[in-house]
Amino acid sequence: MGVLDGKVVLITGGGNGIGKETALLLSREGAKVVVNDLGGTLTGSDEGSAGPAEAVAREIKTAGGEAASNSDSVADFKAVQRMVEQAKDTFGGLNAIINPAGILRDTMFHKMTEEDWDRVIQVHLRGSFNVARASIELFREQKDGAYVLFTSTSGLIGNIGQANYAAAKMGIVGLSRIVAMEGARNNVRSNVIAPFAWTRMIASIPVKDEASAQRVGRMRDAMRADQVAQLAVALCADAAKHVTSQIFGVRGNEIVLFDQPRPIRSMADLSGWNPQKILDTCLPAMAPDFFALDASADVFPYDPV
Repeated sequence: MGVLDGKVVLITGGGNGIGKETALLLSREGAKVVVNDLGGTLTGSDEGSAGPAEAVAREIKTAGGEAASNSDSVADFKAVQRMVEQAKDTFGGLNAIINPAGILRDTMFHKMTEEDWDRVIQVHLRGSFNVARASIELFREQKDGAYVLFTSTSGLIGNIGQANYAAAKMGIVGLSRIVAMEGARNNVRSNVIAPFAWTRMIASIPVKDEASAQRVGRMRDAMRADQVAQLAVALCADAAKHVTSQIFGVRGNEIVLFDQPRPIRSMADLSGWNPQKILDTCLPAMAPDFFALDASADVFPYDPV
């Protein structure tokens, strides 16, 4: 018996990395799986291939599970609608969508092209909109549905050279929260995961010195895609129906619950503010609570457990 017996789940980006490990675990936990993967390069600069999705679906079937493959792009709304219909036609329904599909086009912001920006936003943020919008009416009608979307510490905390990626990933956090708020009365839930895992996306990070090389080596050994898959699958289970609108992280064997933006300090001037008073009074008073320009590695300086 698995935690997802009888469920039908669509997994995007299911041909590699987190998506592949999640697809395999979904099947082992009893789900029928639609494995989607465009089969493209890390930068999304080619037309892709059906091979990766087909290979994972074949692996699931060989192990005794039920799976179908799909090689359409999450950035295409009509294509995502076809994925939803494929799940219904092949397995009789759809209960959850896990959406780790993504690309990277890292560069310093002053060197970023419009194409670099647009393509990353299209795949990550528009792709998350597409999978949610294409299925939300079904989930509302059947009063059951779970979304597991993917954010990143690049957005939650910050990483240099990833303005496009960070903007998309923070947008997904806002999207997930509103979907969760609007879906609550119909038992539709949505959560996001910020994964720490050695995948081809992380492997693209440049190594600048020996210290960086050692850190990357520790990351590769201790942060695996299959560890992220455990939480993604758990969030689709009926036993997690009370969990919604949360931001999680998975870092090796550690699961992190992130806070969400809430006021931490306020000041009022009953006579009204002007620029000089703000400069003289308000900003100095708030300065001790300002956030530093920390990157992910500053917030998580310790080795993964």
